[in-house]
Amino acid sequence: MTTTDLYIALPLLLLACGALLTLIIGAISRDDRIGYSIAMATAITAALWSLQTPPALLAPAMGLSASGVARSFTAFFCLMAAAVLALSLHYNSRRSMTGEEYPATILFATFGMTALASATNLLTLFLGLEAMTFGFYILVAYDLKRGTSGEVGLKYLLMGAFSAAFMAFGIALLYCFSGTLAIIHTMQLTLAGGAAHPIALAGWGCLLIGIAFKLSLVPAHLWTPDVYEGAPAPVTAFLSGGSKGATILLLLLLLPQAADVSVLQIPLWGMALASMLVGNLAALLQNRVRRMLAYSSIAQMGYVLLAIISGAGGGYQAAAYYAVAYGVISLAAFGAIAVLERNGCGSTLDDYRGRGTSNPLAAAVLSLALFALAGIPPTAGFTGKFLIFASAIKSGQLTLAVIGILTAAASVYYYLRVVTMLYFHKPDQAEQEGIYPLEAVVLVTAALIIILLGLFPSHLLGILKF
Repeated sequence: MTTTDLYIALPLLLLACGALLTLIIGAISRDDRIGYSIAMATAITAALWSLQTPPALLAPAMGLSASGVARSFTAFFCLMAAAVLALSLHYNSRRSMTGEEYPATILFATFGMTALASATNLLTLFLGLEAMTFGFYILVAYDLKRGTSGEVGLKYLLMGAFSAAFMAFGIALLYCFSGTLAIIHTMQLTLAGGAAHPIALAGWGCLLIGIAFKLSLVPAHLWTPDVYEGAPAPVTAFLSGGSKGATILLLLLLLPQAADVSVLQIPLWGMALASMLVGNLAALLQNRVRRMLAYSSIAQMGYVLLAIISGAGGGYQAAAYYAVAYGVISLAAFGAIAVLERNGCGSTLDDYRGRGTSNPLAAAVLSLALFALAGIPPTAGFTGKFLIFASAIKSGQLTLAVIGILTAAASVYYYLRVVTMLYFHKPDQAEQEGIYPLEAVVLVTAALIIILLGLFPSHLLGILKF
């Protein structure tokens, strides 16, 4: 191991050491704020270090890369973790979710995301993905006083273990055929000439089943509404934005390395179509805000898969852009929901009545996030959808593009239902609700990024090249 290897691996080392230090300090001190502060400082430090350009871009001995995309996503995941920790401090305190395990597990999940972002071989990729998912098994079920917490945690665990088995078996089959774990060589050998070997085809089938679960793609989407509703709101933000962003990146690390991915077109096409239709149609029927956003996320991942199908015609770049944009939008939406819930807001649509008056900042940020999810300009959601549909039309995926545009237009209805409830209905109580400065900073920053990414996407697109 060389100094350059350590330089590239330092964000991972910082996150691992920060998680251990958080656990140790938590065992000594009863003040949760210390553990949260250490975890936030660790995540921010790792993000800042990842933005530095190392002497070399590869650490072959460790299976890690420090490419521009890897470093950008590492910084994104670490900053999102810091924001989630900031939102969690008072939210968890209100619900008596104390202990150092929570911030340490956030760092552990971020460690997995970072390892995945930097991976150059399938083994590192799988270990990073499952380390991230293992962290979410704990976080989803962390609110022990919530009646549904244990149920959704068990559901997520069982489905997650099932998908992990499929992914491990798929990677084993790909290795059996190619004889290598290096991503670039495996992709070139298993997706060659559009006529894959049966073993390679079986490996990709297992791999796609696991990925469909991680992205909530139809038909592996049934866990999503229950987990989104039962998990703590900041955890849902991290799961929706961070976990799905990491899985999108997994696809972007694999598919662009192959010269021809036409053999995967049919399953990807079917999952994209079903996800856009099922996600939007189910969301129209929901009266619970979190469940509505859960079904919405299924549709959003269908749009991302449409971009990936579009491939080198700008689709990969559009998918990477939307992974970042959707992460920030999810953080804003569920961060605002966390603030509203901490002030007594329930889960049904009617509970949001008049919250624009009683908590104007949280309501404004939630409205902006919903506008972005609906694809209304000048938000990042509009720019992302424009890039996705433009790449789809350019690559000849006209049918999926038309269906995507129509379903995106239909989605405006259920997003605006929440906005009208926030602002056009009288509140049950007129008192102003509290918001802590740290929560306000996170929400305002997320809102600004949503607008800036929508107005000035070129800088991010210049970094995210595949």
